[in-house]
Amino acid sequence: MSNDPVMLITGGSSGIGEATARAAHKAGYRLVLSARSEDKLKQLQTELGGSERVMIARCDVQSMEDQQAVVDKALATFGQIDAVFVNAGRGGEPGGFSSADHEVWKDMILTNVYGAGLTVQSCLPALRKSRGHLLLTGSAAGRTTIPGSMYSATKWAVSAIGYGVREELRGSGIRVTLIEPGMVDTPFFDERPTNALKPADIADAVMYAVSQPAHVDVNEILVRPTPPLE
Repeated sequence: MSNDPVMLITGGSSGIGEATARAAHKAGYRLVLSARSEDKLKQLQTELGGSERVMIARCDVQSMEDQQAVVDKALATFGQIDAVFVNAGRGGEPGGFSSADHEVWKDMILTNVYGAGLTVQSCLPALRKSRGHLLLTGSAAGRTTIPGSMYSATKWAVSAIGYGVREELRGSGIRVTLIEPGMVDTPFFDERPTNALKPADIADAVMYAVSQPAHVDVNEILVRPTPPLE
């Protein structure tokens, strides 16, 4: 059996998750990719070496049963998990606090905050064993005030999860990194942004963090697009 490290990525079928899967594959990682739909995951699995290198699983991150099943299958398949990228998330709804669809809020909060917490909780036993690396997709929106944005509030919460779990794990050997992108050109948006980062730019940030020697703990990486020329 291969001794190559294993990275688990939630929201691994598109955007930042897909780009990170490709970058991690290139760096020699075996992959565990989860998403709500398996169709794109199957295609990605085929492209990146098949089932010997890539395990895929349908997962609703709002379900602890789904999340635990992914971890259990990963350990049964590869025997270890060395890095976890808590990346699954969704955007919000226009209208601000005055008139946004509250059901969209509910799904977003449960995905971005509760789902992130479930991923952390389900993966921590394996990361304790491997003394691995936990990474979370925060956002530049979680470091500033955006009028009327519940999405921004969820990303403030992800930052708080990152800070809190880092302190909980202090002395465990597990490193914790918040990846905080600005605008990224992904399927997240209905209309493509004109001045934005590429998903591969964020994947590069992830790979930078995980490639550091064990004594280096990269706490946060904030990545914003260069402002357009005036």
